[in-house]
Amino acid sequence: MAQEQASGTTAVGSAPGVSKEGVAPGATAGASPATGGGDAAAVAAGDALFKGNCAQCHAVNDVVVGPALKDISKRRPISWIIPWVKNSSKVVASGDEYAVKLFNQYQKQQMPSFQLSDAEITSIVAYIDAEGGKSSQQTAGGVSAGNAAQADGKDGAAASDGSGAGQYVNVLLIVLVVVLIVLVVTLVIIANIMKDVLRGRKDLDGRDVELLESRFDYSKIYKSNAVRGVALTVFVLAILYESVQAAMGVGLTQGYQPTQPIAFSHKLHAGTNQINCAYCHTSVYKSKSANIPSANICMNCHSQIKTESPEIRKIYRAIEKKQPIQWVRIHNLPDLAYFNHSQHTQVGGIECQTCHGPIQNMEVVYQYSALTMGWCINCHRETPLNTKGNGYYNNLVKLHDKANSAAPFTVSSNGGTECSKCHY
Repeated sequence: MAQEQASGTTAVGSAPGVSKEGVAPGATAGASPATGGGDAAAVAAGDALFKGNCAQCHAVNDVVVGPALKDISKRRPISWIIPWVKNSSKVVASGDEYAVKLFNQYQKQQMPSFQLSDAEITSIVAYIDAEGGKSSQQTAGGVSAGNAAQADGKDGAAASDGSGAGQYVNVLLIVLVVVLIVLVVTLVIIANIMKDVLRGRKDLDGRDVELLESRFDYSKIYKSNAVRGVALTVFVLAILYESVQAAMGVGLTQGYQPTQPIAFSHKLHAGTNQINCAYCHTSVYKSKSANIPSANICMNCHSQIKTESPEIRKIYRAIEKKQPIQWVRIHNLPDLAYFNHSQHTQVGGIECQTCHGPIQNMEVVYQYSALTMGWCINCHRETPLNTKGNGYYNNLVKLHDKANSAAPFTVSSNGGTECSKCHY
């Protein structure tokens, strides 16, 4: 979330609350190396922090939304980087020449806040220095950034080819199984035909007739200890599987359809009368939550329509008593998961039916989708982002296409499966 709002003015990350010292107005101190110790532990910690906080808008060697960060410790001292990361807007407001230039260069986009300690920022700088050093070594060895990108593209193509080959193997196996089944059935039919032909012959002796009329004793199979052991094992495994599935389903409410205090029909209102969802759920396009409509919205129509209906009279009584209607909540995400309606409906252009199902056909609303973590992640992996006309995504799309031109730029490509997007 925060990363999506980050701008090119970010060196690493930012936070509104900076140290009280700040940066002196107009300060342009010469850059001394911002060393993070350079040890493996600091670089590893910086790697994790960079990917969790910075990678959405920055790369070490490429411009994404913000500038490339290679050699940042040579361009700016650590005493400048730390307050910048903690509160870039304060640094800009102080009149710092470098900060103001950077702010204007990237269309005055404001970066979000990141509450990072001095040690964490220093470790991020150490990681950037380490990655920048690797890039320099590769270039010195004759491997350009363009060649590296092409190599990545080839690797991606090879991986894609491998995936395609795997699919062909699966299809081939299915075909082979079908062919074997057909062969077995054909052999059984031929054997029965041969038996019928032999039964019609008169020159068979007693031994041949006995062999022809012999029947396999299937009771030997189910009386076998081995077969019984296998059957018991399969039965126990099936019970265990169903038990695990039931345990994993605890807390899942897909299909939940409670009786509401007023028999409101979405089929009548949203279906037959085609009333827009946003007429009643007024905040669905502009708020984190899709509000439950208040009684006065109902009265916009029902002060004149079906005024004698027993269900409508319940609305009148709630208004007279100045009490809210006690609707029973159906869709309820756990508190540990962040979800924003407006981000999906207004920004993403997602239709209500995508998550809530054919709501316009429901007499009584029920939970259509699982609303599990896996369900959300699959949607983020499969849903392409509409990036046309939005300059924010230009560099992100270019980098994505360079690495994997065949795959669409999805929500996941934009960081939509990062843990911190929904859990923070």
